[in-house]
Amino acid sequence: MTSNQLGSKNAKKLMKYKILIVDDQPINVQLLKRKLEREGIRVTAAYNGLEALDAVKKSPPDLILLDVWLPGLDGLATLSRLRERQVDAQVVLISGHGNIETAVQATKLGAFDFIEKPFSIDALLSVVGRALEQRSRLEFEGGRQLAARRDLEDALAVLEDIAA
Repeated sequence: MTSNQLGSKNAKKLMKYKILIVDDQPINVQLLKRKLEREGIRVTAAYNGLEALDAVKKSPPDLILLDVWLPGLDGLATLSRLRERQVDAQVVLISGHGNIETAVQATKLGAFDFIEKPFSIDALLSVVGRALEQRSRLEFEGGRQLAARRDLEDALAVLEDIAA
């Protein structure tokens, strides 16, 4: 097994991504942070929902790993507020006490995936990889649409000049 489970050839690509880990258990945050940083990903942390909302406002991440059971504002309420604020980061909810209802609610709120604890690091890295790939695809498509819109605007401006 390589030192980089997401693939060493992807290490440079991964460096552009930022993940926010939100969990009230410092040991969980540190373990995940260390593993993801070894994969070349920039990682920040928050220990409750309000800290997460503040962190996202200051420096929007590409992916949020969000524990469901948090003090104060829980993970589902945090996800709901993120969507109300039109935060476009991918969100993966993590729970040690998950059930079908929670997973369905998370999906309805726009979560990319839902993982139950305990999970293997390989399973988590797989979900992280898929979420970042989806994020990259969405950014690419958004960029293509923006470029197409600019080309159309340029063409319309030329046509307006000709017509004038």
